[in-house]
Amino acid sequence: MRYVLNRWQKTLRYPAMVLAAVLIGAAAFSVVHATTTNTRHVVNHVFKQGEILVFRAMYYSRLTGNVPAGDVSLEIQPESTVVNGQECMHVVGLANTRGVFNLFFKVENIYETFISKEALAPVRFSRNIREGRYRREDNVAFDLSNRLATSERDTISTSPYIQDVLSIFYYFRTFDMDTLSPGEYFMVDFYLRDSVYVSRVMYEGREQVTTSLGTFNTLRFKPEMQKGTSFEQRYPMTLWLSDDRNRIPIRLESGMVVGNARFDLDAFGGLRHDLNSFVPRP
Repeated sequence: MRYVLNRWQKTLRYPAMVLAAVLIGAAAFSVVHATTTNTRHVVNHVFKQGEILVFRAMYYSRLTGNVPAGDVSLEIQPESTVVNGQECMHVVGLANTRGVFNLFFKVENIYETFISKEALAPVRFSRNIREGRYRREDNVAFDLSNRLATSERDTISTSPYIQDVLSIFYYFRTFDMDTLSPGEYFMVDFYLRDSVYVSRVMYEGREQVTTSLGTFNTLRFKPEMQKGTSFEQRYPMTLWLSDDRNRIPIRLESGMVVGNARFDLDAFGGLRHDLNSFVPRP
């Protein structure tokens, strides 16, 4: 059981990275317009400030069944923030272990990003990591005009309008997914730990998913993370997004050596549209 818990901690330890891995696939295909100043303008009819999503984290195996492990939340703050002269959305992500998992390895992580409302690309990103006795803080400034990312340790060149592991989630949701066909996949890069990473995500089709909230019509994606031609770890994950105008995650599942790590939507608020993907009981 101790081995299983340690494997789970590695999955929950990077919840923002996990979410990013499954939410970045179609970023390059979002509805984008260029202005006369060559600044990207992304049309967003999907989400709004004040949205909050809460996910229940569980470990599942045939031996243990569902074991509550923690929770992850994503919240767009209600008020805009001006960063480097740009009006931004301030997004806060929290990840915490719960119950028996705290006895072995307690996780209390905070992620924050300030996303340009026009370009839907990050201007500033930070994370405060508290994992057992391990502590780490990262602060990154993005220069969108000069394609640079600067942390306390390094300044690197990036691709245009590169995403961080939180902002990419919101950028992805602006994509017109109605045009996708099963088997299509997309490549896109994002920034993490002073490096640029590449992900390939395949669309697998529509599927109904049942959680504690009920049954939903969803869009199913399968991601694979890479760095250059190979990545340190590849995460065999599946993501189910609501098949409605909100495009919110309903479930994320990551395979492990023994069992599965699962994140299910547990609560939500401030959605821009009605959750029409919900399937009423007969």
